[in-house]
Amino acid sequence: MEPTNPLIEERRKKAQALQDMGIPLFPAGYDPDLTAAAAMERYGDSDGEALEKNPQTHTMAGRIMGRRDFGKASFVHIKDRTGRIQAYVRKDKVGDDAFKAFKLLDIGDIIGLRGRFFRTKTNELTLLADEVRLLTKSLRPLPEKWHGLTDKETRYRQRYIDLIVNDDVQKVFLLRSRIIQYVREFFIQRDFLEVETPMMQPIPGGATARPFKTYHNALGMELYLRVAPELYLKRLIVGGLERVFEVNRNFRNEGIDLKHNPEFTMLEFYMAYATYEGLMGLTEELFRDLLLRLFDTMVIEYEGHTVDFTPPWPRIPLKDSLREIGQVEERILVDPGAAAGLARELDIHIADRDGHGKILTRLFDSLVEPKLINPTFITGYPTETSPLSRKNDEDPLVTDRFELFIGGREIANGFTELNDPDDQRERFQRQVDLREAGDREAQFMDEDYLQALEHGMAPTAGEGIGIDRVVMLLTGSPSIRDVILFPHMRAKE
Repeated sequence: MEPTNPLIEERRKKAQALQDMGIPLFPAGYDPDLTAAAAMERYGDSDGEALEKNPQTHTMAGRIMGRRDFGKASFVHIKDRTGRIQAYVRKDKVGDDAFKAFKLLDIGDIIGLRGRFFRTKTNELTLLADEVRLLTKSLRPLPEKWHGLTDKETRYRQRYIDLIVNDDVQKVFLLRSRIIQYVREFFIQRDFLEVETPMMQPIPGGATARPFKTYHNALGMELYLRVAPELYLKRLIVGGLERVFEVNRNFRNEGIDLKHNPEFTMLEFYMAYATYEGLMGLTEELFRDLLLRLFDTMVIEYEGHTVDFTPPWPRIPLKDSLREIGQVEERILVDPGAAAGLARELDIHIADRDGHGKILTRLFDSLVEPKLINPTFITGYPTETSPLSRKNDEDPLVTDRFELFIGGREIANGFTELNDPDDQRERFQRQVDLREAGDREAQFMDEDYLQALEHGMAPTAGEGIGIDRVVMLLTGSPSIRDVILFPHMRAKE
């Protein structure tokens, strides 16, 4: 049980006093005709004389974030969804009873105001109120005397408080919304169709990841939360939709760290008749469009690094990146035993069942990925780690696949899709064998998807882009939890 809090008790006493005066604590509705930002836009350039001559009154609403009392008058700062603005409440303007009730209001209460604008002696645009109305009584005080909330765990657990007291946090999520809006516009303008695919699936597929499992009582069957929408989106390509995308929630039963949350947002898109080379160019276009629309520049700062998005971006085969950036000796690239030995020396976890290709990708993760600050495409991923990608015509040991890295982390994964059903069955079978050998992230056999491929899927390329990680980059946020409104947390002790 929560211990007695004298600040909460004091607020409840004030709430009771307001009720005794006949003032409802939680009335329904209000009709503000002006926001803080709109007020600044309309009157921000008006001087005191011009405002004095303007008889226009307005209604505004917001949360009290600060107040200064001077006996028979008070200044308050209120905050709405667009920003903050000052109001001046005088006893002789609002009346004795209303001012008495106003004196019982606290920081955090939500109020409605009516009045006209003027300039204070310090030249601050201010609403001179002739009416004040309580809209919501706040029974708990804001943290740290409402000057700000800095404890990250509290911020993540109580995001609503974080949004109230930290203006920069609101800006992050406003920018996140704009990013997703721009992404949608980008693909719709290019004749892509936005679709929705199942979040509960009888067979999880489309990514190498451990799924969450649930049970549907009416159907009497186990279902999995999707790890990716890929196999359903490609079924739509088979159905002739040709260009599809989905901004979707994915779920992976994995650890939580600065880059990972078990529930996250991805953009996935598929384009018939395209190849992975074409998608790299399209990805450059997408980021160029985002950077110019958001910031009017192609260069940003992220975690102490200057990141230049100016295309074209380097395209480096994985083995070349290990050789040139990771300083890996040639023998590591050709000798599985030597590669395994180096991985163990570097304390990189590998399993006995891991092939040469998987070991090389683990070495890449450790030795190369953190050094890829400017946008860089890594190509030529091993076939054994790419069960859904088309084999390269010249070297069947690698696939027509790329991953995009920016700021030292993976941002996107794309490839020319495997549309040969017999080859896909063999790849699925190898994944099944890995699962039976203990790899809980390996994929399942999906007979319905194979059947779809047997009907014929046009040559296609597809890509997934981590929206959360893009938002991290473009808002300068060091942790994925900073860009997810309600990140998953351990239960409190």
